[in-house]
Amino acid sequence: MKNYFKLTFLGILPNVTFARGCVVSFLMDLDLNLTYVNEIKTIVSEAVTNAVVHGYENREPGDVILEVYLEDDVMKIVVEDFGVGIEDVQKAREPLFTTKLQEDRAGLGFTIMDIFSDELDVESTVGKGTKVLITKFLKFNKRDE
Repeated sequence: MKNYFKLTFLGILPNVTFARGCVVSFLMDLDLNLTYVNEIKTIVSEAVTNAVVHGYENREPGDVILEVYLEDDVMKIVVEDFGVGIEDVQKAREPLFTTKLQEDRAGLGFTIMDIFSDELDVESTVGKGTKVLITKFLKFNKRDE
């Protein structure tokens, strides 16, 4: 099976829930293991939250693009913002690193995405934005047990 969607929305915190709900709705017809659905929800929440909180910091919110592709048992998720970008991607991916200490941010967004995904790539250009590319191998429920 092949399927995909692309969604553009305003980079504000209430749309994190919206994005997560869209992805879950997209997966509803698949007989996925609930653990995987919860991991996908978490991945999307973390990626979109990063785009909103870090991508558009101290600026007017801009667009966030969410793309989801399905092909057989592989799901690819792309979350892109056009915000400030990440100066040092490797540093940003370190557990507990945050630029938002004053906001009580834990600095675990990339760590959580990395744990729940099978592949995680981050492309970023300072002043132009960030694109997070996630691959998740899906586990379907077994019908014959």
